[in-house]
Amino acid sequence: MTLIDNLPKEWQEQWVKENFKAPTLIQEKIYEPLRERKSVLGISPTGSGKTLAFLLPLLQNVKKGEGNQLLILLPSQELASQVADVTREWIKPLDLKIQSIIGGANISRQVERLKKRPEVLVGTPGRVLELIKAKKIKAHLINCLVLDEVDDLVAQEEYNATKSVMKSVMADTQIVAVSATGQVILPEVDTLFRVTPEVVDVTKEDDTKGVIKHSFILAPTRKRSDTLRRLAHIEGFKGLVFFNQLTELGAASERLSYLGIDHRTLASDQHQSERKKAIEDFESGEVALLLTTDIGARGLDFSNLYYVVQYDLAGSKESYTHRSGRVGRMGKAGEVISLVNDRDIRELRKITNSLGRELSEVFTSHGELVTEKKEVEIEEPTKKEIKKPVSKQAKTSTHAPKEKVEQPKKKKKKNRTNRNKNKGASWK
Repeated sequence: MTLIDNLPKEWQEQWVKENFKAPTLIQEKIYEPLRERKSVLGISPTGSGKTLAFLLPLLQNVKKGEGNQLLILLPSQELASQVADVTREWIKPLDLKIQSIIGGANISRQVERLKKRPEVLVGTPGRVLELIKAKKIKAHLINCLVLDEVDDLVAQEEYNATKSVMKSVMADTQIVAVSATGQVILPEVDTLFRVTPEVVDVTKEDDTKGVIKHSFILAPTRKRSDTLRRLAHIEGFKGLVFFNQLTELGAASERLSYLGIDHRTLASDQHQSERKKAIEDFESGEVALLLTTDIGARGLDFSNLYYVVQYDLAGSKESYTHRSGRVGRMGKAGEVISLVNDRDIRELRKITNSLGRELSEVFTSHGELVTEKKEVEIEEPTKKEIKKPVSKQAKTSTHAPKEKVEQPKKKKKKNRTNRNKNKGASWK
């Protein structure tokens, strides 16, 4: 019996409707442990279906009408919104209620909706913790806590809030953590889990990754905005562009606007509605470029995204892995293009070599992305082709030449000495 056979009939129909094929390895491997309410750490490459991997078993454990039971934490508002949207689609047949608890949204409205006792909560650590402290979220009722993109949740800026949320739930609460990279999270297992979790790592066996090309364009920083302009003019180009700093992102955005390139930005200092609109416009294909920092490197899923562009080189192998993970999802192909100078290329080669990836140089030429630089060669003219320069009058005149009119001769000036130049009487 396969995983699909264990799903409710309505979910089986939804699976077909979504054009899903066989379950991925991570979906198969963690289904039973999660259904049995075991604490699990799941590690699987980006784009391998981790969200459904934990949603399908855990939603079946939720009981209608018994208040907050399943809490899913994510490191960013965008990820929380995206996971909440996916969850809404799959809880409809179960007649359950879901509430998103996201920072930046109207907190009063969230409090009002919590009075309806939704069974499933999806949110960001800071806002969730705020509502737990205000006793609006009944933490003692939570029987399963999911840490999605857990390596980001335990990063320094999010760790305190995440840890406080974990302390607020009961000691026997099921803890589920999922990640694309095991290097960061495995050393933290003992501090995250109260009991030793079942570790399910399918990284080496997973075959959901599509073919991804890794390439670079040599471009000094001052010319990279122009490189983005040329990329945006390639027919069908759609690229998620990564920056390391907000200041660089802002400067590049201003330059692109000056060059007349319509684009969107996704940054932490934007209002939630602006960020949502940017994602929607990029997803719909209204703009070819979405500029972001590593806020867009974790979990965000765009359909028909082939290109990731690194305006700034990723600072680590893990960061590069997450950025490149926005393409090649669920078997689709993709390409990661890094804009680099001579110094960056050495660091880029170290990263791609450590990941076992081949790296090649590409160029933009006449609205295309090519693997060989096309140079326009100017041939030297032969002796027969060399003609004497023609006077301007001969070039432009289309009439017969006029008769030559003799001009009166000018009188020659007398060659006087300096002493006799004056017209007055000469000195004696």
